[in-house]
Amino acid sequence: MNAIPPLLDHLVLATPDLGATVADFARRTGVRPAPGGVHLGLGTRNHLVGLGGRSYLEIVGPDPEQPEPDGPRPFGVDRLAGPSVLTWAISPPDLDAAVAEARARGHDPGPVRPMSRRTPDGTVLRWRLTDGGPGEASGLVPFLIDWGDSRHPAASGLPVTPLLAVSASAPDPEEVRGRLAVLGTSLVLGTGPAALSFTVDSPNGPVVFG
Repeated sequence: MNAIPPLLDHLVLATPDLGATVADFARRTGVRPAPGGVHLGLGTRNHLVGLGGRSYLEIVGPDPEQPEPDGPRPFGVDRLAGPSVLTWAISPPDLDAAVAEARARGHDPGPVRPMSRRTPDGTVLRWRLTDGGPGEASGLVPFLIDWGDSRHPAASGLPVTPLLAVSASAPDPEEVRGRLAVLGTSLVLGTGPAALSFTVDSPNGPVVFG
């Protein structure tokens, strides 16, 4: 099986302390993530690293410069004890068709909703995504994303740590594999508590996060 999931758009490394996690990534890899931007009204911001091709890593955490949001921050960053590889996203050629087909085959990726982010240069990126659907292993089943007319983050001159592999464990790997197959992707899976990890190449050699 391919160690890099087909259709991979990005991996999500969520953290309760964005500055500390960005510094740790830079220390371990020798590559400093670039500021990505602010999720206005949601109380988060991110830093990004290219993974090669049209894929990237999003490091996301609370934005101390924003007021407290009305609801929980994305990815539950306020509840995290430390950095965690929470989930991943795929970018199918046609988001709406992929959602309809998945539902017809028994997997609901969740509703499609719009999102946006303001980059450091003031550009507003807009995209649509699903929430990944329900279940204990929901983070192992990717959410779907469509960047529309916005410039893809991986095409914005990010620093790069080439992705070597993505792997996971799940209490019921076959159930997760079935849901992944419905979405046209796959993941190296073992049996165990739901967990996701990835390995990048770097000036300091291969580094595992998870």
